[in-house]
Amino acid sequence: MRRNTNLLLSLTLLIFPVIASADPVKSDTLLLNSGDSLNIMMEDLDSIASNFDNNLDSMLNLYYIKNAETVSPPLLVESIPDFPDSVYIKRIASIPTVINLSYNRIVKSYIDVYAKKKRGSVEVMLGLSEHYFPIFDEIFDYYDVPNEMKYMSIIESALNPRAYSRARAVGLWQFMYGTGRIYGLEINSLVDERRDPIKSTHAAARYSKHLYSIYKDWILVIAAYNCGPGNVNKAIRRAGGKTNYWDIYYYLPRETRGHVPAFIAATYLMNYYKEHKLVPAKVDLPIQTDTLNIRNRMHLSQVSEVLGIPLKQLQDLNPQYLHNIIPAGEKQYSLCIPTDYIMSFIDNEDSIFTYKDSVYLDPAKYTVSPASHSHTSYTPEAPGADYTKLIYTVKSGDNLGFISEWYSVSISDLKYWNNIRRNMIRSGQKLAIYKKKGVADKYKDINNMSFAEKQARIGKTVAAPVTVQNQTAPQSGEYIMYTVKSGDTLWDIAKKYPGVSDSDIMRLNNLSSSSKIHPGQQLKIKPKT
Repeated sequence: MRRNTNLLLSLTLLIFPVIASADPVKSDTLLLNSGDSLNIMMEDLDSIASNFDNNLDSMLNLYYIKNAETVSPPLLVESIPDFPDSVYIKRIASIPTVINLSYNRIVKSYIDVYAKKKRGSVEVMLGLSEHYFPIFDEIFDYYDVPNEMKYMSIIESALNPRAYSRARAVGLWQFMYGTGRIYGLEINSLVDERRDPIKSTHAAARYSKHLYSIYKDWILVIAAYNCGPGNVNKAIRRAGGKTNYWDIYYYLPRETRGHVPAFIAATYLMNYYKEHKLVPAKVDLPIQTDTLNIRNRMHLSQVSEVLGIPLKQLQDLNPQYLHNIIPAGEKQYSLCIPTDYIMSFIDNEDSIFTYKDSVYLDPAKYTVSPASHSHTSYTPEAPGADYTKLIYTVKSGDNLGFISEWYSVSISDLKYWNNIRRNMIRSGQKLAIYKKKGVADKYKDINNMSFAEKQARIGKTVAAPVTVQNQTAPQSGEYIMYTVKSGDTLWDIAKKYPGVSDSDIMRLNNLSSSSKIHPGQQLKIKPKT
């Protein structure tokens, strides 16, 4: 969420007369059928997916996620549900909301990302929603903000209170420093209330309500929340005063172009996850919690050791305390703990304050930056002398997710070791992978394995090739010809064939990133064996 906070009020008031006088033009269907540039669409997907992946990668390393109980087994590609457009249109129209939720091929692409490529992560977010969404619903109701706006948190942070973007936006609602301060959030070396689930949600609701007073359209509020009202106002001016989101779509920053379709897709899937065979994971966050006012300086370890609450759980319930210190004294601060421990805290409050206070509250330790509780919840690990360097050559169809699973390392480490800024790797690229010397030998043969062998090694099978009705017989025993259908994207086509990526199809058919595909077009496909 990038916002110019100093110009927030002046810009929005300056442009508001233009916004108020414009007549919205419904262009959702036009966008669906206009054959919009494959280059723009894929770049938009890649932009939002990059931020989303980074937040997911950080979230999946949190204590309560690592201990999550995933209750649904992985599905084979052919058993993942898919539905015709008419079903998606009917379901989205049935969601009771005042937000204008549109459906088109861009929204469909994001639904596919969530329901197919990111199934495990979505199940974790479904589990987390049982803890966070009741908090959001109560606060949004207080401010008269539609409770569907809570799904913005999925796009902004993947429900990760420690999310920290490249633009230095922080928390569940991704507030920049200036905007957070404007909305009353305390930010200093000990406390960052942008990471406080309750206080940051109050701020998000107030900011959303302010944006709605300007645009009178919740979809434009979502766009402005992400890129700032200044960018939305510029897009409206460039579109000739039109205020329908899809009319100003191509005038918005790339990340925001993907933001609203991703929001619509998340809203759809949170309401229809059962139809897609998604099951909420059981995460180690108590649904029933309560908040106490703390009047004296306290360390979370004091609470943990006296009451027997796992320290990691306390940290996850109170992520705003950067060094585990509650700096109460001149003002009171809140402490969130499981409801079952409330009476025990009250009975032992004095003992908690004095327990090892000279150890945990030594001022000399305040400036120490603990590795596991900075702005991000996970720091990539620099290999030491006890690590062996392995080399993996990227094969066509590989991605960082596959490679991280094969070598039992995190995606963050892979990116850190190989200076990968986003999630893009290319066939033939050499990747350095570090494993401890005692186990490195078990991974040395992976580079020479077939895709099926690598998947079998981690207990996964490769689905048999999907039978496609309009494919012709292979030419010279080498290629399959695929006839493009209406609504197809290269990613949709690639997933029909094992080991084939959209990049493979583009390379084989001499397509550039700006090329369009159209119904009836013949594409060469070379399935992996």
